[in-house]
Amino acid sequence: MTAGAVDLPLEYVKLGLRFDRLEEGFVDAYTGDRRLRAQVLDEPAPTPRGVRDQARGLLRELDATDLAADRVEHLRGQLTALECTARVMAGEPVTYREEVRSYFQVDVDLGDPADYAAAHAELEDLLPGTGTLAERYAQHRRREECPPERLEAAVHALSSALRDRVRGQYGLPEAETVQYEVVTDKPWSGFNYYEGGYRSRVAINADLPHRLGQLPHLVAHEAYPGHHTEHCRKERGLVERDRHLEHTVFLVNTPECLMAEGLADLGLEAAVGPGWGPWAQEVLADLGLRLDGGLSERVSAAAAPLNRVRQDAAVMLHDRGAPTEDVVAHLQRWSLVSRDRAAQQLRFLTHPLWRAYITTYVEGYDLLAGWLAARPAGQSAADRFLRLLDEPLTPARVTAELAG
Repeated sequence: MTAGAVDLPLEYVKLGLRFDRLEEGFVDAYTGDRRLRAQVLDEPAPTPRGVRDQARGLLRELDATDLAADRVEHLRGQLTALECTARVMAGEPVTYREEVRSYFQVDVDLGDPADYAAAHAELEDLLPGTGTLAERYAQHRRREECPPERLEAAVHALSSALRDRVRGQYGLPEAETVQYEVVTDKPWSGFNYYEGGYRSRVAINADLPHRLGQLPHLVAHEAYPGHHTEHCRKERGLVERDRHLEHTVFLVNTPECLMAEGLADLGLEAAVGPGWGPWAQEVLADLGLRLDGGLSERVSAAAAPLNRVRQDAAVMLHDRGAPTEDVVAHLQRWSLVSRDRAAQQLRFLTHPLWRAYITTYVEGYDLLAGWLAARPAGQSAADRFLRLLDEPLTPARVTAELAG
């Protein structure tokens, strides 16, 4: 940094902390100096227009900075997202598509019903019997439900088994640890609270039934090798080794979220790969819990295209202005969920902080799955995944690498 220049990473962190004063929960994780956070808390109350102007000012400063190109790219994406968030908070006219593009560097549209119909056809073959497909799918999911009193034990068993694999494949700091807790009245199924110092607290929402076939994905997503692992490796590398202050704060509705959620949704594939169903069946069998792992894995693969239906719902609500009843019907028809489950999904999709966030799971998974599959000759799958864990890649960078 040249003499007299703005300390962009520091000012970015302070700006991110100000957003948390405007919308509690906007800072997903902060591992930096507590005195800096206290300093921001002592400032006059921020306003949406004030933080909008600050974001614009820092974007201008980026044009003259001597920071390395990858840091500039990361900060430009983050600040562009913050500037848009501030405009939304200020009540300025921002279309839903512009909002998603500014936050996550991707474009969204409705999925193809033909893809959903093909997924339904695969599920028809996997789940024979009487009744509608939705009824048989619901029966399959109920058969897999984890008894509530065994949920904690199942989570810990899967976490321990995945942790051993991740330590061997990707490496983790010796001091890392994850604490699990059961919560209620949340719009999500699980949430990672990274506390710094290689520690995470993972909350699991008990209001939703948790299936034995879904728990491996949940634990991999939130902990090993998902959010917890990424936070640990970036704290050790980008923050402690490289002194990149901007990575002491993790902000909602920014490009880093799409990268993080896509990475986490690929976690089970990265840690176990094909055969994760029988692997999970064996882990859970030690607890006396029965799972048809092979069937669970096949059903999960067949149903994967239906994940995009949730993004359809957001586009219908916020871009097309569709009535709520039409959105619920779309979710029930194509996602094969009950009305209550559709209503739970709408709670997430209409939350002011999370309404655009569904894109991180849908587009994040597709983008990073394609990028991982396109690895150069001679590069192992583990080494490719390590880039996601260690580097400050952006959706725009990944898209460019795929195109090039």
